[in-house]
Amino acid sequence: MAANQSTWAQLRQQARAQETQTEALFHTYAQYASQTDIAPKPSEDEQRTEEQLNEILEKRSQLLTQLSRLLDSDSQPSALKTTNLSRHREILTQHRTELSRLKSSISTARDRANLLSNVRSDINAYRQSNPEAAEADYMLEERARLDRSHNVADSVLSQAYAVNESFGLQRETLTSIQRRITGAAAQVPGINSLMQRIGSKKRRDGIILGSFIAFCVLVLFWLW
Repeated sequence: MAANQSTWAQLRQQARAQETQTEALFHTYAQYASQTDIAPKPSEDEQRTEEQLNEILEKRSQLLTQLSRLLDSDSQPSALKTTNLSRHREILTQHRTELSRLKSSISTARDRANLLSNVRSDINAYRQSNPEAAEADYMLEERARLDRSHNVADSVLSQAYAVNESFGLQRETLTSIQRRITGAAAQVPGINSLMQRIGSKKRRDGIILGSFIAFCVLVLFWLW
């Protein structure tokens, strides 16, 4: 019984270590599926990573078979061991599903890249064999660029017109406020005469200040 316990513990430790190793390999392999410019053919690193994943999944399957046999040989298998074995099998199934998904994603991305590459090659070959068609395509591309430039210019002009209209509304608002202030001042008794006296005082002060400056200038010329 003690030997079975020791063997079970060792095999479970190996199973957990292999699961951790599988996660690390998945992290590396998933990077190939997320590439935007995937290579037309798998690289050596990609092939090696995929082979390592297949190998470790197979090793884990064999290891779980050993654990299952060990559990069957136990006269009184514990519920904890049964649960642990079920959990390891569930994780293995999830990892197999994840590997299939990543393989499909990489294959789809590679097929799309190859298709685009073939289309570009066909277009270039067609242009080389048909100079007139190539020139026509070039003119169409230039027309498209001009249209985009015109759209940008139209957008800028629309914004300028909107700003100008906003300024016009602001001027009308300020004029209306000024009219209201003038009307309110006209309705208040004595406000117009007060404003006139203030204006007269400002003009008088300006005349006095101008005369003083002229006097100072004349004195300066006379002393010079």
